[in-house]
Amino acid sequence: MKVYSDDFLKETLTQSRVIAVMGISPNPVRPSHYVARYLGLRGKRVIPVNPGHAGKTLFGETVLPDLAAIPAGIPVDMVDIFRRSEHVPPIIDEALTHLPALATVWMQIGVQNPEAAARAEAAGKRVIQNRCPKIEYQRLFGELRMGGFATGIISSRL
Repeated sequence: MKVYSDDFLKETLTQSRVIAVMGISPNPVRPSHYVARYLGLRGKRVIPVNPGHAGKTLFGETVLPDLAAIPAGIPVDMVDIFRRSEHVPPIIDEALTHLPALATVWMQIGVQNPEAAARAEAAGKRVIQNRCPKIEYQRLFGELRMGGFATGIISSRL
């Protein structure tokens, strides 16, 4: 498994302002939903992409059927992929073809495809696999303490 430096991850998260979330769900208990919501709450513009929910509205944006449907005037910095690993290659190909401002391809926890990652890296893109931007954001920007608690206080008292 590739190791990413904290500086690399922090720089990637700081520079990514418009994020297309591939495989987003309107179901609030699904990770793709609450990760996208979290990123939006951190000032990122989230472009929802899911062919099964195209036309619905999430986080003030219309869900699009694919990356090719993102209007040319929207400068997508990062694609966050919530799809199984075997579905990654055509997503990366579509991103490289239709998203000229793309800087980063991020594959969620459990999602890895070395061949597709190599194609994106060869095209000059940052690639992060098997990581979650929400978890990394919280860890790197001080929203989690060592034990994973956001309060800073560990107590069983009410």
